[in-house]
Amino acid sequence: MADYTFFTNPMSRGQIARWALHEAGAQYEQVLVDWKDKPDAFLAANPMGKVPTIVHHVEAGDRVVTEAAAICLYLAEMHPEAGLLPNDGEMADYYRWTFFASGPIEQAITSRALKFEPKPDQEMMAGWGSFERTIHTIDEKLAADTWVCGERFTMADVYVGATIDWGLTFGIMPPLPSLVGYAERCQARPAYKAAKGIDGKLIEEMKK
Repeated sequence: MADYTFFTNPMSRGQIARWALHEAGAQYEQVLVDWKDKPDAFLAANPMGKVPTIVHHVEAGDRVVTEAAAICLYLAEMHPEAGLLPNDGEMADYYRWTFFASGPIEQAITSRALKFEPKPDQEMMAGWGSFERTIHTIDEKLAADTWVCGERFTMADVYVGATIDWGLTFGIMPPLPSLVGYAERCQARPAYKAAKGIDGKLIEEMKK
């Protein structure tokens, strides 16, 4: 048995987790999830019925991890030999920007896609404040730094990079030089290419 069972669908956030698995060098067995016929084992692991979900098979018993950002950070911890964890000086940026991407950036992209924009008096309640403020914040960050933690790629870049890649691909995030340049650096990574290649083939097969 592989170390991980990976429940996914190629047309989902599962693409983020697959990239993380490849960056970590983790051995996994994929289980493709059909939206209309979800496997019982998948629903037992994640009653939300959402992908990605990984099950880590260890001697003490199976460990279930859901939510793409959590999966990324967990894999970095489980595979320290991959060199994706932050050092002490990088830790603040590592956590801050991973969760900025999983919170404000994802919410800003989703709300814009759904054509919901908080009014000025609603911005305090909205976790992302406004689309413009969110974009300005990440633009400032990536205009100043090559990677989330400065000059070194970490697992934070998998989640942040995947989120920005998604926003740019669907034409929701503006193609600012800082964002496009960062996305291109992520796309150049061998693990990104390998993971995307797998999902790309699966998507083509689903269209047949």
